[in-house]
Amino acid sequence: MAEWGNMSKTVVAITGPRKGAFGPRFMVSCAVRWYGAKPLHIRPGDDIQTLQYDAVVVTGGHDIDPVLYAAEPEVHPKYDPERDTLESAVIDDALVRGLPLLGICRGAQLLNARRGGNLFQDLKSHRKLTSNRRTILPLKTLLPESNSFLSKLLRTDRCKINSLHNQAIDHVGTDLQVSGLDLDGIVQAIEAPGHAFLIGVQWHPEFLLFNGRQRRLFGALIEAARH
Repeated sequence: MAEWGNMSKTVVAITGPRKGAFGPRFMVSCAVRWYGAKPLHIRPGDDIQTLQYDAVVVTGGHDIDPVLYAAEPEVHPKYDPERDTLESAVIDDALVRGLPLLGICRGAQLLNARRGGNLFQDLKSHRKLTSNRRTILPLKTLLPESNSFLSKLLRTDRCKINSLHNQAIDHVGTDLQVSGLDLDGIVQAIEAPGHAFLIGVQWHPEFLLFNGRQRRLFGALIEAARH
């Protein structure tokens, strides 16, 4: 019981847009509570300097603005500049303070951009072996890189993941490395070697909580925050 009580003191910041995104927020909160931690929702307009938290989950959503990685727009989806600003600040702060961070979908893309990497803006032309269909169902294949932290965490060299993204990581940012690909060789995960927990995943593990392997991403994040 003492260990459980100690876990309950761990606060995990969950970022997202000012309005909406109830589903992802709720499911990430469920995962955080599953491991005995406390979710703290952060939205544009919040002053992160006044908030206290031990780890961060940057959730998925609209594409990030190409200006953040010094590129011209190639497609014109919806952007959310105030969310980009908030989450850029949260990521930068987590990097400076060494906080455990999990970036989901756009969260992984923004993490990569903050480290100087860039993105493919439209994946359709890069798909050959897998469908470009977006679904929360685990219909795509992840191939974790051998000897990566992700591979050790998932305990497999192949598993099924879902896919809701239009953009994806192209050049990887400074101090990051690819830790997972799909069958088309598109980056599905990045991590920072030597960091307690710094991972970005292109899929949505919060919608796969029935799978113990996917839950481990949240468990490992919270475990890192407790040490």
